[in-house]
Amino acid sequence: MTSRTVLVAAAAIGICLLGAGAGAGLYAAIGSDNTKTVVTQTIDQGQPVSASSGASVNSIYTRTYQGVVDIKTTSDNGGFSPFGGGGGGSSQAEGSGFVYDNRGDIITNEHVVDGANSITVQFWNGKTYKAKLVGSDSSTDLAVIRVSSAPSSILHPLSLGNSSNVKVGDAVIAIGSPFGLAETVTSGIVSALGRSMEAPNNYTIPNAIQTDAPINHGNSGGPLISMSGDVIGVNAQIQSDSGGSDGVGFAIPASTVSRVASQIVAGKTVEHAYLGIRVSGASLPLGAQIASVMQGQPAAKAGLRGGDVIIKLDDTVIKSADELSSVIDTKKPGDSLKVTYLRNGKQHTVTVTLATRPS
Repeated sequence: MTSRTVLVAAAAIGICLLGAGAGAGLYAAIGSDNTKTVVTQTIDQGQPVSASSGASVNSIYTRTYQGVVDIKTTSDNGGFSPFGGGGGGSSQAEGSGFVYDNRGDIITNEHVVDGANSITVQFWNGKTYKAKLVGSDSSTDLAVIRVSSAPSSILHPLSLGNSSNVKVGDAVIAIGSPFGLAETVTSGIVSALGRSMEAPNNYTIPNAIQTDAPINHGNSGGPLISMSGDVIGVNAQIQSDSGGSDGVGFAIPASTVSRVASQIVAGKTVEHAYLGIRVSGASLPLGAQIASVMQGQPAAKAGLRGGDVIIKLDDTVIKSADELSSVIDTKKPGDSLKVTYLRNGKQHTVTVTLATRPS
């Protein structure tokens, strides 16, 4: 691996972006590394983040910090570490999360609690309680844990905002436990929208929010919060040359968080729609080119082939592989979808019934 760690988008619909480069996603917050020097950013808590918002970092932090928690886990086998390493013996890891409801359900990243046989949650008042995993979804790197013994007086659920209303340049804050420093707040803006992240099971998480709010080891699972005090994303990954925050962080959008968390809390298995193709990483003026199709899956059954260029799904024009992933992500298994594609310069349309994505 080179000295630069890059975030590589893979495919969300059974796609692999061929020719997109090598590397792996750098997750922003678990693992017990041997970092000895910690550099943190200090901010003026009373300084307005945005002249147009009229809100200050302090006012938003004061309204929301009690809903953010510090999560510590212990695993027997070292579990999965996005920073490498692992192996035998006992391993401790730390991340962040936030209270979802008054029952004690807490949202975090799957990679924060994956493989853990002991989960401890520390709340804003310093009190700690044991938690149990309610459920998780590797395809979106989200998990819900539950603290059943915590009194209602310390549970302060945060509200999920509408991530589709987020705009580039919007001011945001991140609250979490970078390097184990609980209740740390950092501030920044939404740097870009519509990014893609690689999930732990190598599918794509579409519509990620990019931010320059500093995110470091320990921030994973913590909230990215708008200046209205709503959670617009769950901090999950960074892109970095150094392994620390270089100002390029990524959050899972609240629309995805809401959909997945509600299913987990209801005791359901999270299912994702599946087209069954691999998409080329080639850049095209319009559309997404199929590299190959999975035998026995919806695309193959509908007659799609490698080399076809998908230009429209229902009435949505497809301009890239990321847009293809994004549209499929909004569908459910069993949904019918009209796929318009180009083959040898001629346009065709077929109806596909989407399947359930394999694990």
